[in-house]
Amino acid sequence: MSAEEAGSRLPGDELAGEGWARLLRGVDCAAPPERLWTWLGQLRVAPYSYDLLDNLGRRSPRTLTPGLGPLAVGQRIHPVFEVAGLVPGRDLTIRGRPGGVMADVVLGYAVRPAPAGSRLLGVVRHPRHPRPVDALLAWGDLVMMRKQLTTLATLAMSAAGE
Repeated sequence: MSAEEAGSRLPGDELAGEGWARLLRGVDCAAPPERLWTWLGQLRVAPYSYDLLDNLGRRSPRTLTPGLGPLAVGQRIHPVFEVAGLVPGRDLTIRGRPGGVMADVVLGYAVRPAPAGSRLLGVVRHPRHPRPVDALLAWGDLVMMRKQLTTLATLAMSAAGE
């Protein structure tokens, strides 16, 4: 993560509470931004992280899901999140569904053009002094987000689903 990226306004900043932690990740991708964005939309189908932990052992699809359509505010993102903000092709904000175990977590994704293709940024936000289970889930999600970002970038670079 560059200093410029870390200091920039990213998706979900407007939903994070005062004093919340802001944990950043970023990966480069040789695919164009529009292809990477299409794969980011697959989060509605599966988490694309450590499937044994967060997908009940089922492998996240390695081809695009036909008929999935564009992302929209209010859509469910896998079991515990929903789309909270969206700039199509560029920014995606998701948050834990109200009353759920991840209710105090906000995730932001930014797809940016880069010289070699694109860059995918991920941001995890959570209260700095949450209940112990919230802290564990948020820090675990940070590790899982790194895996998620690299998986999505790899799939966007492949010919799968095209």
